[in-house]
Amino acid sequence: MNATIAAQMTRADFLKLRKKRGTLIWTLVLALAPIIIYFLVAAIEHSSNPHKYGPAGGAQNFRDGLRVIALFFGPLAAILIGVEAGTGDASAGVFRDLVVTGRSRLALFASRVPAALALCWIVMLLGYLLLSLGIFAFAGGLPTPPSSTIINGLAFTFLGTGALCVVAVGLASLTTSKPAAIIALIAWQVVASPLITHISALGSARKLVLTQAIAHYSPVSVGGNTIAMSATTATLVIVAWIAIFLALGAWRTRSMDT
Repeated sequence: MNATIAAQMTRADFLKLRKKRGTLIWTLVLALAPIIIYFLVAAIEHSSNPHKYGPAGGAQNFRDGLRVIALFFGPLAAILIGVEAGTGDASAGVFRDLVVTGRSRLALFASRVPAALALCWIVMLLGYLLLSLGIFAFAGGLPTPPSSTIINGLAFTFLGTGALCVVAVGLASLTTSKPAAIIALIAWQVVASPLITHISALGSARKLVLTQAIAHYSPVSVGGNTIAMSATTATLVIVAWIAIFLALGAWRTRSMDT
């Protein structure tokens, strides 16, 4: 398979994802609505009692907004996109039709990853642009984050959501069940990961939690119970998570019955 065919397959998978209106709407809601609500509530509080509540923008609120989009709601949107990409062909009943055309099963799996990442990052970019606009528009004289922090924040957002999106593609391809993959990943992201992080008896084993490795690269303090680790360790953990779930997804796609 040459680069042209690979690009065509990726483009086709991207169009499939874009046409999934339910998934697209919910990912946009998860990426945009929390930011809108955050600024709306902060602006109302400031206007009603400016002596008690500061402006809705500025560097401090950028930190909180970055946590919202990069560590909380953004990853949930990434999970929805990744799971849709991983199970789309099987749930639609077209996987067998694609296989009988002679296309490589591994190529069918591989094309899902860049397609899911492209849609995930487009949605995250919209959410991040909204966050950046609010930070400057509602600063009210407060210091605003420098351009380097804004750029690093975008890269951090892409890293956090992109890694989880790829993991979701692999797990969904492994299970071929959209509900099972979504429930498992959200339960891990929202419940299990924070719980494991707070169990001090686990010691350095907590560094293996994906969210902790991602948080290492945050350009601002993300708060909470973060585990200190080196950049090398954080990178290896992220790469290991991605590699393991991609390998599992590829194995399942190659061996599943049609």
